[in-house]
Amino acid sequence: MGIFEPYRAIGYITSGVPFSVQRLGTETFVTVSVGKSFQVYNCAKLTLVLVGPQLPKKIRALASYREYTFAAFGNEIAVVRRAHQVATWSGHNAKVNSLLLFGEHILSVDVEGNMFIWAFKGIEQHSAPVGHIMLDDKFSPSCLVHPDTYLNKVLLGSQEGSLQLWNVSTKKKLYEFKGWNSSISSCVSSPALDVVAVGCADGKIHLLNIRYDEELVTFTHSTRGSVTALSFSTDGQPLLASGGSSGVISIWNLEKRRLQSVIREAHDSAIISLHFFANEPVLMSSSADNSIKMWIFDTSDGDPRLLRFRSGHSAPPLCMRFYANGRHILSAGQDRAFRLFSVIQDQQSRELSQRHVSKRAKKLRVKEEEIKLKPVIAFDCAEIRERDWCNVVTCHMDTAQAYVWRLQNFVLGEHILNPCPENSTPVKACAISACGNFAVLGTAGGWIERFNLQSGISRGSYVDISERRSCAHDGEVVGVACDSTNTLMISAGYRGDIKVWDFKGRELKSRWEIGCSVVKIVFHRLNGLLATVADDLIIRLFDVVALRMVRKFEGHTDRITDLCFSEDGKWLLSSSMDGSLRIWDVILARQIDALHVDVSITALSLSPNMDVLATTHVDQNGVYLWVNQAMFSGASNVDSYASGKEVVSVKLPSVSSMESSQVEDTDKAVVNHVESKDASFQTQDQQIPDLVTLSLLPKSQWQSLINLDIIKVRNKPIEPPKKPEKAPFFLPSVPSLSGEILFKPSTTANEEKDAKVDEVENKSKESDVPPSQFLQHLQSSMKVEDFSAFTDYIKGLSPSTLDMELRMLQIIDDDEDQQEADERPELFSIELLLDYFIHEISCRNNFEFIQAVIRLFLKIHGETIRRQSRLQDKARKLLDIQCTVWQGVDKMFQSARCMITFLSNSQF
Repeated sequence: MGIFEPYRAIGYITSGVPFSVQRLGTETFVTVSVGKSFQVYNCAKLTLVLVGPQLPKKIRALASYREYTFAAFGNEIAVVRRAHQVATWSGHNAKVNSLLLFGEHILSVDVEGNMFIWAFKGIEQHSAPVGHIMLDDKFSPSCLVHPDTYLNKVLLGSQEGSLQLWNVSTKKKLYEFKGWNSSISSCVSSPALDVVAVGCADGKIHLLNIRYDEELVTFTHSTRGSVTALSFSTDGQPLLASGGSSGVISIWNLEKRRLQSVIREAHDSAIISLHFFANEPVLMSSSADNSIKMWIFDTSDGDPRLLRFRSGHSAPPLCMRFYANGRHILSAGQDRAFRLFSVIQDQQSRELSQRHVSKRAKKLRVKEEEIKLKPVIAFDCAEIRERDWCNVVTCHMDTAQAYVWRLQNFVLGEHILNPCPENSTPVKACAISACGNFAVLGTAGGWIERFNLQSGISRGSYVDISERRSCAHDGEVVGVACDSTNTLMISAGYRGDIKVWDFKGRELKSRWEIGCSVVKIVFHRLNGLLATVADDLIIRLFDVVALRMVRKFEGHTDRITDLCFSEDGKWLLSSSMDGSLRIWDVILARQIDALHVDVSITALSLSPNMDVLATTHVDQNGVYLWVNQAMFSGASNVDSYASGKEVVSVKLPSVSSMESSQVEDTDKAVVNHVESKDASFQTQDQQIPDLVTLSLLPKSQWQSLINLDIIKVRNKPIEPPKKPEKAPFFLPSVPSLSGEILFKPSTTANEEKDAKVDEVENKSKESDVPPSQFLQHLQSSMKVEDFSAFTDYIKGLSPSTLDMELRMLQIIDDDEDQQEADERPELFSIELLLDYFIHEISCRNNFEFIQAVIRLFLKIHGETIRRQSRLQDKARKLLDIQCTVWQGVDKMFQSARCMITFLSNSQF
């Protein structure tokens, strides 16, 4: 177990697998695959309702029936009931390509032409297929569909271009359609009987009457590429939707036999699935660009409009940062999108608007991607001025301007920051001051300029007179940073020169050389440390006030991709293309933990609370979250679970976050778990000196002990309980003090009389009564000299039960002489309780609860203690310890009260 453990992945919406739609009651749900797991969305608002378990391999096909989801991965099929896998079907010797829900059966087809029939009634008992069909040798199945009203029959399309109709009951091929000399990529049944639509790789759609093997009509896509998805409308409009590999959705009018409308920029990648909702003018589409969209046909001209959508990055993110106290993550990707992900609620994630991109693209007749800003290479944000003006500034690839964003409205700002218009070079670095008023930009030409974020006006540039030309650095500016008081501004040049400037006067105060090219800098405002990454793979920490290097970390073997300080400045996290994530302790000047992942980390960010780490990886479109074990484990020493100089191999977090991802032996994992438990108990015993520890019980529970008499009077019934006329049958029970019900068999009237006589006779003979559970816990705790179990027991009792247990120890008959009274067992129990109180008060545990119990105890047994000399000594000892402990606490309270009174000029 390391410091950071895999938690889950966010930002994944769908992958390149067709979705599965089903209707349950009045609601419609869609199941989509996300790599090795699947997600279920409610189509009403596209809210995430369920995440499936992590499977060993990527999902290749999906099918769903009520609460069951069938996912094909590799050569196997997983059967999942809601979020729990209940069975695995193994029968295929090749990769499964298609799944089809067929009544009470599932049909699965693999790439080698094997079709298996599985029954999902009684899944737990039967895991073998109920049927197997071997297709022809020269028939490579590509799609599978069941024509409506064709009992026990399925239609299969092939990559060779032919179609075959099979009866799965008799396992015979009924007919073969020659096709159109083009590979069949999609096939769907129409609302009209005997008619299916077939999409081919050459971009043509054929409507075929399979009863007469007659082609009704042919449509041709205007764009290149195959027809990847088809769907018929069922709400009365004669429409057919088709999707192509170019991301275009075409709507065809079947009555007029012509193209009705085209959604050109529907998706950025190939359309994977299309589905018209039953009896609704709503079309759902999914694509390999990590998005699901819903289109509604409600306009006067019949063109669809976007109703709602859910999307993530369609290309890997380049940089990111936590925002809003760790609740959100700002992320910028190669897909030219700037996104805000919610760590808590998935439906709050969104893309920041770049102001009417779709309208401008339509007007100029260009793609939306060409209108969007170029990919973000660096950005900075400040939460302090979020409600006043723009609080995010971004630098874009090969762009000479920097753009500002207003996160309150999730929109691009009105100002464009253009440093050094006379000699425009791309902006490479940016930083926002701690006050949120200024943005500092550094360019590839060595120019550094300061801007006011509210007005977007330049507020001066930083120029080093000693440079050959009037600029800040001779070469590209790698990074800029501002301190917490707007006193210093730090900048780094690519040639290895670090410069410290007067923020307000814009004058150079000091500089030093690293000796090699600088790649990246990160500045921590609270401790004033500057971390630099050079091309020699060494991380150096500089004190910008003392102007000297204070730490030097070595260990990475490949290019360092990102750096991040923890909020308290004690840890420095670094990632590299060698696949490692290393955690360095700044104070101890050593590596405390290291992880290795299969896919290299490109960017990382640690939340302000230090509880969650977010990472992005090469060729991965999502954001991966890791939890900090130091925040959730009881171990006070990081070394107890950190790996030190060793590098631990860890799997990436999964979407489902239901299984452990660490590559370790099970024995080691159990040992670590036990160690962390022991450590948690040790930390509970360590108390702050001179302070008391409270019990954390509800206030009403221990206050009720004090006011129990008042509560009894108030709750006293006005009338005696009445016996119901027709009482229901129930087992006779005997109530006990612990609250448990003891059942006893019913006895006859004669047996009851005999039992009463025996009880009266035996009562006089009885001398020893077995101790109650209360006394048993007390005596066993005294033997082991550990009262924690007894304390937990009485904390779980109700106030009235605890009152009853204490009253059971009361001495009622006072007529006996002193010598006999000294031998009473009640006195021994009272003495044990006094010892218990002395121990708990001296340990200062459960302070307020013990005070309430002592008050009730003295109220009941105070007179007994006064009469017995040996109990008086115990009572005096209890009083002394009570006074000592309380006086120490009260003294500290008094100093705090005096200070508050003095500062507030008020009296308590």
